[in-house]
Amino acid sequence: MYFKKQLIVMFGVATVITLSIAATSPQQQEPPKLVNLKVFPKNIPFRVLDHEMDEWSESLGVHCNFCHARNDQTGKMDFASDAKPEKEAARHMFLMTAKINKKFFQAKKDSLGMIMATGVNCNTCHHGAAHPEVKMP
Repeated sequence: MYFKKQLIVMFGVATVITLSIAATSPQQQEPPKLVNLKVFPKNIPFRVLDHEMDEWSESLGVHCNFCHARNDQTGKMDFASDAKPEKEAARHMFLMTAKINKKFFQAKKDSLGMIMATGVNCNTCHHGAAHPEVKMP
């Protein structure tokens, strides 16, 4: 009998702890709404765009604030803003590599309109440098 009471108490305590942890765990957040997309498809999922941006930043050895401006009121990155000229340059570079890949490497696009296979990408020229040095032979 004593064993049964002890078991019931332990089960009750374990249930309370489990429910407390579940109630305080972070809720899954809605991905941010993507606005001001000019070269990426309008229906691109946030996770795909975020992955692409990670690849670009690594290829150029930079962080988000290299192309994106900070909102002075909120103190957060304003990814929709076109305040920095580097963002427009990145758009031109994206279009340039897509054109090169389509013309010279017959790169196909996926269902989102993204290039599936490429012959050149950011890292082809940048090699981890924000401003690749032009070397004369």
